[in-house]
Amino acid sequence: MKVFKFLYFTFLFFLIILFFSNYKRKETIIIIKEPNNYDVLVNKKYKLSEDYIPNDLEEVNVNYSYEHKYLRHEARIAFENMARDASKLGYKIVLVSAYRNYSYQASLFQEYVDTKGIEYAQMCSALAGHSEHQTGLAMDIMGSNGDYNLFSETEEFNWVKNNAHKYGLILRYPQDKTNVTGFKYEPWHYRYVGITLATYLYQNNLTLEEYKEKSN
Repeated sequence: MKVFKFLYFTFLFFLIILFFSNYKRKETIIIIKEPNNYDVLVNKKYKLSEDYIPNDLEEVNVNYSYEHKYLRHEARIAFENMARDASKLGYKIVLVSAYRNYSYQASLFQEYVDTKGIEYAQMCSALAGHSEHQTGLAMDIMGSNGDYNLFSETEEFNWVKNNAHKYGLILRYPQDKTNVTGFKYEPWHYRYVGITLATYLYQNNLTLEEYKEKSN
């Protein structure tokens, strides 16, 4: 009887812990109030509203992207300037993914879940509202090998990694900061934050999460 009571209360305690863990996790999601800021933090904790669409989206020059890719005005200029300068040096930089709306991101995340499983999906894709691509400031790029998944194996990658900050862009999900960002290493994913902040983050080896934490 004592063993039964012990097991019963142990199980009950486990359920209570699980309940409050889930409750706390749901409570920590914060809706972003100023999504238009160039330094806006969008991640697993900070969420964009379902109806948020940047009002200054512009189509990126097809010389440096696939057709119908859109970025916010400042981000577009920064990316095109970087791609143009890289081209003058013999490099090829192509934008393969830019702005995504809420519903598209929801479908994309579900596709990862269906094909790779939930754990993999959570490390390589964001839930709808939690994706930087919805800000119109994030971009996935590829180099001369024509495969963004293998961007780190190109000569373009080394150039971009060491020069992107000069255009206001940062490598958003570095290899040694997965525990901070919550996402796996993505050498192809860059984010516009402005030249001043990008340079500061680059010089101090900081992610946007670390910068925001230091600023608070």
